[in-house]
Amino acid sequence: MENVEKVKNLIDLRIKAKLGGGEKRIASQHAKGKYTAHERIHLLLDDGSFEELDMFVTHRSTNFGIDKEKYLGDGVVTGHGTIDGRIVFVYAQDFTVFGGSLSETMALKICKVMDMAMKMGAPVIGINDSGGARIQEGVNSLAGYAEIFERNILASGVIPQISAIFGPCAGGAVYSPALTDFIIMTEKNSYMFVTGPKVVKSVTGEDISTEDLGGAAVHASKSGVAHFKAVDEEEGILLIRKLLSYLPQNNLEDAPLLSCNDPVDRLEDSLNAIVPDNPNLPYDVKDVIHAIVDHDEFFEVHRHYARNIVVGFARFNGASTGIIANQPNFLAGVLDVDASKKAARFVRFCDAFNIPILTLVDVPGFLPGSGQEYAGIITNGAKLMYAYGEATVPKVTVTLRKSYGGAHDVMSSKQLRGDFNYAWPTAEIAVMGAAGAIEVLEGKNIAAIAEQTEKAKYIAEKTDEYKEKFANPYQAAAFGYIDDVIEPRNTRFRVIRAFQALQSKKVVNPLKKHDNIPL
Repeated sequence: MENVEKVKNLIDLRIKAKLGGGEKRIASQHAKGKYTAHERIHLLLDDGSFEELDMFVTHRSTNFGIDKEKYLGDGVVTGHGTIDGRIVFVYAQDFTVFGGSLSETMALKICKVMDMAMKMGAPVIGINDSGGARIQEGVNSLAGYAEIFERNILASGVIPQISAIFGPCAGGAVYSPALTDFIIMTEKNSYMFVTGPKVVKSVTGEDISTEDLGGAAVHASKSGVAHFKAVDEEEGILLIRKLLSYLPQNNLEDAPLLSCNDPVDRLEDSLNAIVPDNPNLPYDVKDVIHAIVDHDEFFEVHRHYARNIVVGFARFNGASTGIIANQPNFLAGVLDVDASKKAARFVRFCDAFNIPILTLVDVPGFLPGSGQEYAGIITNGAKLMYAYGEATVPKVTVTLRKSYGGAHDVMSSKQLRGDFNYAWPTAEIAVMGAAGAIEVLEGKNIAAIAEQTEKAKYIAEKTDEYKEKFANPYQAAAFGYIDDVIEPRNTRFRVIRAFQALQSKKVVNPLKKHDNIPL
């Protein structure tokens, strides 16, 4: 009978642990439209796959009478399970226990699953819903954060790290997600900031709401901190599952190869006419992407941030591929500070995790102006150049229309070790556009013509001459900078054939401790 009682006691303790801070606080969590930590994990993982660890951990602090209040699990649920049959490690902060605040023991639990994820070579997913450091624990809580940060840093580029922000994430807590690969935020219930509205008001006098300071909309569109903005937690969890389907388990593996019944040689006649005859008219580069990838499926990253460049994942003949494309539909596809940072980060992620890169180019140059210069367009543009230049994964580039000046070099040019560089017949590869070039080349001659009709005629003739020579891909092809000029409707086939040819590519960068990218 004694053994029976012990088993019953175990079962009772497990039930108690899963209740976190109790029924009343769970009801409060639900009233806010939020799930509990256990509910989130079970939504995220395959049914019945979750194995919880450290369920019986409690805090060790005695400060300010906190020793009189203890909860099993101490505010975070940790363990492992599977997503689409592939192992992942996960932790979810429990807001029903001390507001999800981080204690020494909570940090130890999180660090344990991160260490295990590294040992097993599996992704780690953190679900954040926390009031910050547990004040009663003082420096021990701060040390706990730093232990997590160090693991984030060492895991970077080794295993995928994904952060879901499903509640508050403030102060030092924001830096762990910031060190991970992808951040998902939800509308209304999640926010991130280093200092809250009250501190901002007292220090700077600025009166601002929580949502305007650090809500999902702000971080998805203005700061670029959030890679995905979800309507609710269900959508956020679906995004995580979808994202992982494009990623390998670790940096020594390849992403899953899916069977594909979308014909490799499928022709897209619409692409032959998608680029407007007028070079100043826009078109949506996403129409090009959807037309050439498997089953029209494109998983966009950073959709709301720096919309002049598009990045995301797709598949070609079942193989996961990262896509970077200038977007003529927004700011004419020009490269600016934000677009450069966005694309550089994405290129480096793909390179770290063996994901081939397709670059679609239609770029008129870097955005001019004092605002961009003061914001460091030189350094930030160099980040993108550096990312492409150091990347050793297969790189295929297709120039659709404009490729001018330094922006041509930056966008995975042949000189930055582009493997296959193709161009559509509509491509214009030159130092600058025809109008600007004629101003520079013929400025004195133009100024010497007094009669306006003659001046206009001369400008038109010289512009046509420049266009004939440079507003096409053939001069670049003559020097071997473009490997082939391809028919637009045949792009899917040529891209897939290029990546197939590159499957055995081996490039090793010079031996070094680490690089010094211009941060």
